[in-house]
Amino acid sequence: MASVRVIGTGQLLELSARLRRAGHENIRQSFHRRLRRAAEPLRDDLQDTIRGLAITSQGRGSGKRGGPSPTTRPLRASIAAAIRISVRTGGSPGAKVWLDKTRLPDDIPVGLVNRINDGRIRHPVFGNRRRWAQQNATPLWWDKTVRAHQPRITREVERVVDDVRRRLE
Repeated sequence: MASVRVIGTGQLLELSARLRRAGHENIRQSFHRRLRRAAEPLRDDLQDTIRGLAITSQGRGSGKRGGPSPTTRPLRASIAAAIRISVRTGGSPGAKVWLDKTRLPDDIPVGLVNRINDGRIRHPVFGNRRRWAQQNATPLWWDKTVRAHQPRITREVERVVDDVRRRLE
C-alpha cells in the first residue's frame, strides 16, 4: 500500500518559493491549513472504511478448539489510528495521507495491512506456526477510497493554489 501524495509539482513548488520570498507568515499558515483540510476527508474516509471492513473466515471445523483472542486491542481500530496526514509547504510541498508504522502496535506487522488491502490474510492460529488460517477482506479498500477522493482533492488544491497566488500578486 503506497502513501497518497497530493502534489502538483510545478505549481506548488513555484508557489512555495514565492511564499518564502514574500515572507507572509499568515498566508503560509493559511496555505498549510487549507492543504490539510483538503486531505482530511480522505483520511477520515480511510479510517471509517477500515473500521467497517468485513474480514471473514471459513470458521472452525467441528471438533476444533478455539479460545479467546490473545489481544484485547481491535485490529481495524489500531490500523485506523495509524492513518495520518502530513503537509509540507517547503522544499517538496504537498499533502500526504499515509500509514504511520510507528503508531501500529508491535504485534501488527505493516505487511498485514498490505495483505488486508490485497483481500487475503493468511496467518498462524494464535501464533502457532504449525496451524494457519485464511481470512478474506474486501480487496483494494485503500486504493478504491483514494481513487474516489482524488478528483475532489485535486480541485481543492487547485483552488487553494489559485487563491494564494492571487493574494501574492
